This record gives sequence, C-alpha cells and structure tokens, in this order.
Amino acid sequence: MAEISFSSPHGNLRGYLARPAGEGPWPGVIVIHDVFGLNSDLRRQCEWLAASGYLAFGPDLYSQGSKLSCLRSIFLDFRARRGKTFDNIDAARTTLLANEECSGRVGIVGYCLGGGFSLLLAPSGHYDVSSVNYGDVPNDADAVLAGACPIVGSYGAKDRTLKGKAERLEQSLTLNNIPHDVKEYPDAGHGFLNEHDGAPALLIAVLGRLMGQGYEEAAAHDARTRIIAFFDRWLKDD
Repeated sequence: MAEISFSSPHGNLRGYLARPAGEGPWPGVIVIHDVFGLNSDLRRQCEWLAASGYLAFGPDLYSQGSKLSCLRSIFLDFRARRGKTFDNIDAARTTLLANEECSGRVGIVGYCLGGGFSLLLAPSGHYDVSSVNYGDVPNDADAVLAGACPIVGSYGAKDRTLKGKAERLEQSLTLNNIPHDVKEYPDAGHGFLNEHDGAPALLIAVLGRLMGQGYEEAAAHDARTRIIAFFDRWLKDD
C-alpha cells in the first residue's frame, strides 16, 4: 500500500495504490471517493479490492486546491459531463495501465459522487466493468448508457436523496442490453458501504437522521460480495 503522486494535463495529483499479495500482473480498478475525499475509508476501499486480487488505485480529486473549491469544480464537471475532473480520472487510469503489475484490464468503482462518475464513465470505452454505489442516475440514462460496459449497482431503499434511482438504472440497462446486477437494500441508506471515522463520522451521524445515511454492515458485506463476483467475471475470466 503506498501514497503516490501522478500527473494529469492540469498538474500533479495524489493517489493511493493498494497492491495484492504475491506476484502480478493483476486487473486494475480505479476507485473514486465520495465527498469526503481520499481518507481512511477510501484507503480501506482500495485495500479490500487488493485483498480480492485487484491493483486498486484511488486518486485524490481534491489534490489541486481547497476541498471546497475542488468540490465546486467537480460538481460543475459532473453536470457538464466533461472537464478537469474527467481528465484527472483518466490520468489516474493511464497511470494504472502504465504500471507493469497491471494486466491491462481495468474497472472503475465509485461511491456517492464517485458513483455518479463511475456511471457516466461506463460508456466511455475505457473500462471493462463499472461499480456504481448510490450514484445519481440522470434522467436521460437510456441514451447516456448506450454502449456502456457491464455495471453492478448498489443502492439503499432508505436513501431519501436517490429515491427511484435503482429502478431507473435497472430499466435503462435492460433497455440497452447491458449486462448488469442492480440491487436495492431495504435496510440501508446512502453511504452504506462507507465506514467513515473522525469528523465525517460525526457529520454522517446527523445526516443519517435527516436523509437516511450511514454504514450498514449486512448490506455492505453483501454488496462487496456481489461487486467482487461481478468484477471477477469481467476482469479475470477469459
């Protein structure tokens, strides 16, 4: 496990690379953080993927300014579906592919805001598989997801911010004949895969009551099992 720096057309960024035990090469996975950035939770997300045989790389999208200014830029890029954030994620993908321990097959996984990016990038042709965890699904998903790579999606039924999104994603992927596995967990809310500590945990404790948010162990365990099974199929199987 290592903190590394890499370059993009917009300058240098930080990132966290988790390497499986033993000898590679291994399939790679780009891991896109939620609004709290590259913290202990994001490192753990990379590490459980590495433990399952993936070279996992989490770029810090807050590397090039204050968290507030970066977050504003990221949201604007997300709405425009282009811009600096997409370039930075692609630079992370290029960095991962250049690693001699990467097999050349790459997936992407994202959480919350990162889940939205992992969905928008699924049709880019740059990824073999995408994991979308409580990421927003656009109203024009039927058109956006045409030609997307296989997608595994996980949502919480108690998530008040994303009501109906799992169903919309399921319908759009079915319409476009995209291989997929979408599941909504009845006892989970937003962020149920993210086990934050410190200041983020205190904020989530408040938001959990207002919006339906927070880590949910049973749903998290099941979702990780599904993600690995889906990734194994599209990244490891011949």
